[in-house]
Amino acid sequence: MPLSFADSTKNSISLYLLDEDAAADWIKNQTEDMQNWANTNGFTGSLGQTLICPGSHGISMAAIGYGNAISRKRGRFHLAAGAVSLPKGIYSLNHTLDPERLTVESIGWLLASYRFDRYKKQKPMPAKLIRPIGVDSELIEAIANGEALTRNLINTPASDMSPTDLEAATRDMAKNYDASINVITGGALLEQNFPMIHTVGRASDSAPRLIDLKWGKTGPKLTLIGKGVCFDTGGLNLKPGTSMGLMKKDMGGAAAVLGLAYMIMATDMPIQLRVLIPAVENSVSNNAFRPQDILTSRKGLTVEVNNTDAEGRLILADTITLADEDDPDLIISMATLTGAARVAVGPDIAPYFTDDADLSEALYQASQSCADPVWRLPFHTPYETMIEPNIADLDNAPKGGFAGTITAALFLRRFVTNTQRYMHFDIYGWQPSDAPARKKGGVGQGTRAILAALPKVLKL
Repeated sequence: MPLSFADSTKNSISLYLLDEDAAADWIKNQTEDMQNWANTNGFTGSLGQTLICPGSHGISMAAIGYGNAISRKRGRFHLAAGAVSLPKGIYSLNHTLDPERLTVESIGWLLASYRFDRYKKQKPMPAKLIRPIGVDSELIEAIANGEALTRNLINTPASDMSPTDLEAATRDMAKNYDASINVITGGALLEQNFPMIHTVGRASDSAPRLIDLKWGKTGPKLTLIGKGVCFDTGGLNLKPGTSMGLMKKDMGGAAAVLGLAYMIMATDMPIQLRVLIPAVENSVSNNAFRPQDILTSRKGLTVEVNNTDAEGRLILADTITLADEDDPDLIISMATLTGAARVAVGPDIAPYFTDDADLSEALYQASQSCADPVWRLPFHTPYETMIEPNIADLDNAPKGGFAGTITAALFLRRFVTNTQRYMHFDIYGWQPSDAPARKKGGVGQGTRAILAALPKVLKL
C-alpha cells in the first residue's frame, strides 16, 4: 500500500503538537475536567508523550508532546514519536511549525506507517493524518514512497532479490514513469567492454548485468549510480558468518538511487535523469575471481585484486566510466562500500566526497533543512599512493588499514575524467534499532538531502 495522507473529513480529531513551554498554557485553557484529565495522565509535553482526551462520542481531541530544543536535537522525526501511540482515527494537526519543519514532520508521520509485510502480515499504524495545510503534500508523499521503495528493496532477502529481481524492480518503475531501460547481461558485458562487472558476478547462477534507465528529455543531465551487489559472500576472501549476516543490504546503493529516482520522476523534476546499476552477486564457485588477479577496466586502467571482498569499487569503476563518457552535469554514486565509513561516522550519517565546494555547501544546507544528516569527507590526494601497487595501475584493497573510506573514494575518482562535478556517498543503508519513523531494517540515507539540493545545484 502506498504511504499517503487522509483526505479532509468533518469527523477528524484535532491533534495538538505542543512543546513543553506551550503544554502548560494549553492545559490551563481547557475545561476543569480536561485539566484534571491532563494532570492525572501526567502530560507535560515531553517529546513523544501522548494525551488522548475522551469525549461523549469517543475521542474529543489528542495531543503529542514536542519536547524542548535539547530533546529535539537527539532525533529527527518528533511528531512520529507520538503518532505511533495514537488510537485509530483520522487526525487534523494543530501546530506552530514553519513550513520547512512541518514538511519534515509530515514525512516522518508517513514513514512511521511503513511496514515490510512481504513475508508476514504486519499490524498497520492506526492513526491517519489529514493532508497538512501550507506544505506540498504531493511532494511529501513522493518522498515517503521513494523511501519506502528503498526500504522494501533492501529488506528483501537475496533469495528474492537477485540481479534478475533487481532488474525486474527497475523495469516496473520504468514502466510506471514511461522511462526507457536497457540491460546488458552475462557475456554481453564482455562484448560491450564492462569486464570488471562481469568478473565480479560471473560465479553466480544469476548472471551479472548493467541496468541503464533513462527518463526526461530536457534540462540538465543527472546520472545516478548505485552499487547493486545483491549478496556479498566476500568471494574467495570469504566473510565470516557474523559479517555475512547483513549482506542482503549490499545493494543498498542501488536501492537508494532507485528511491531517489522515484522521487525525481514522481515530482516531474525538469531534468534528464539516468540511473546506472551494476547488479551482481559476489559468489564462490570454480570460476570466481581470485586474489592477485589483475583486471583491465573499461577505462583501460589495470587493477590488482588484493581482496575479493572489495568488489563494489570494481563494478562501480566500469559503471562510472560509462557515465563519464556521456559528460553529464553531475554524477552521484551511492554504495554500501566500506566498513571504515561506519567506524568514522556510525550508522546514522551518510558520508560523502566531492571536490566541488559549492555542491557540498548546497547539499549540507539541504540536509540540515530536511533532517537527513550527511557529512563531507575529503578526497585527500596525498593518499593516492596508497592505491597504487607495483604491478598495476590501481589496488582494490590497499594494505595498512588506514583511511579505508577515503582510499575507496579515491579509487572511484580515478574513473571520472570528463565530468566536472562528481559526488560519492558511502552509506550504511540499515537502521540497527527502531527509532521514530525509522524501523529496524533497510533505510534510505542522503536521498532526501540530494533531492532538496538538486534545484540549486542544477539551477532549475
